Amino acid sequence: MIVGRKHEKRIFSKLLDSSKSEFLAVYGRRRVGKTFLIRNYFEQKFCFQLTGLANSGLSDQLSNFYFAIKNQFPDFQDQKPKSWLEAFYQLQGCIGAESSNKKVLFIDEMPWLDTPRSGFLPAFESFWNSWASARKDIILIACGSATSWIINNLINNHGGLHNRVTQQIMLEPFTLGETHEFFQSKNIKFSLYNTIEIYMALGGIPFYLEQIEKGKSAAQNIDNLIFKEQGSLKNEFRNLLPSLFKNSENHHKILKALGKAKSGLNREMLLSKAKLANGGTATKVLEELEQCGFIKRFTPIHKKLRESLYQVIDPFTLFYFNYVEGKSTTQGDWLSQYGSHHFHAWAGYAFELVCLLHVKQIKNALGIAAVQTQIGSWHNRNAQIDLIIDRRDGIINLIEIKFSIDEFVITKSYYENLRKKLAQFVSDTKSKKAIHITFITVNDLRNNEYALELVTNGILAEELFN
Repeated sequence: MIVGRKHEKRIFSKLLDSSKSEFLAVYGRRRVGKTFLIRNYFEQKFCFQLTGLANSGLSDQLSNFYFAIKNQFPDFQDQKPKSWLEAFYQLQGCIGAESSNKKVLFIDEMPWLDTPRSGFLPAFESFWNSWASARKDIILIACGSATSWIINNLINNHGGLHNRVTQQIMLEPFTLGETHEFFQSKNIKFSLYNTIEIYMALGGIPFYLEQIEKGKSAAQNIDNLIFKEQGSLKNEFRNLLPSLFKNSENHHKILKALGKAKSGLNREMLLSKAKLANGGTATKVLEELEQCGFIKRFTPIHKKLRESLYQVIDPFTLFYFNYVEGKSTTQGDWLSQYGSHHFHAWAGYAFELVCLLHVKQIKNALGIAAVQTQIGSWHNRNAQIDLIIDRRDGIINLIEIKFSIDEFVITKSYYENLRKKLAQFVSDTKSKKAIHITFITVNDLRNNEYALELVTNGILAEELFN
């Protein structure tokens, strides 16, 4: 059963109905479900499948190809190829003449095939340009977790593969709604609050969510997966970055520097904290982390591009650097901290991140899905607003995000601080637009005198699941 992925399934259907050969590039971070989605959608339609070998040289990669082609084409009689040019020529011979049925060729973990001095990329270019693209019955799917390789060598290729990719999919983590649907498909009985708790710690990565056990609370599951000695995600982050990037130490330094910077950091401060030189290497690391969905660069409202900030936008990364990195963790650590002051401080920040990842759902709840908007934040020395929707229709939504299982109450002191924050925002930005204060809460916002005066819109967390 494929949960969600409606957009991706529409693309797959379009490829099958196409009257020409198609070249699809699929990328996304490790564990996001790329291979599962492709294999389960196309099922018996594969003509050929190959998965690259991690940390292997040319000889082993060609042996792997040879065994794959022998297994999938029983009449194949040739010897192991001596080069990728010969390998792709053998594949052409096995596929044979053009037919009316689409032939799906799936090459998974393609970046691993491109070993130093292997000649893989020129051979692959020749295979597509001189043979596959000239037919009408080929669907070639190139897939990999090394996002920067897929983007630089296939999608943005300036050589023989320039503009050859006909479709591309960056497979995103599940949304809250898809996560809830996934749990339902597994007969896991979680409330929306429980699902948000899981999402704040693990994000929407299907492999992580697959580890959740029914009959246990969200807190128990998080503790068992990450803090237990044999927990299936205990060492996940240590393996995550090296599987995606070469020289991943620099990527780790950037994420560590951002891990506890709630409001984000500008480039100069970030590189200073990470102890990295300000140059091309740092730029490449930042681009790769952004391409893989770990961080996001954004410009605060009414600020210039050079004042942009970087922020971690991956919940699992945020959780790791707050609770695991540099700590000696044991089973029970999460349960013992659950409900503490530290927990609530983290939960407030983590829920803000969840909302940032669901701006589309927030706009739908506000009835402004079709309105052009700029998403940003605002900070000065005395106050900050972490999510702002600046609308083309003359309104700015200043969004207050509160994570609490109980009804949220605006007290007199909170009301006064909010009024000061609003006045500072108007003074700093000189905005002439109408200001709407919007609250996002897990449960109801109490309609007391302060809420009635200040709050324009109230959004319940359940609307993030739509």
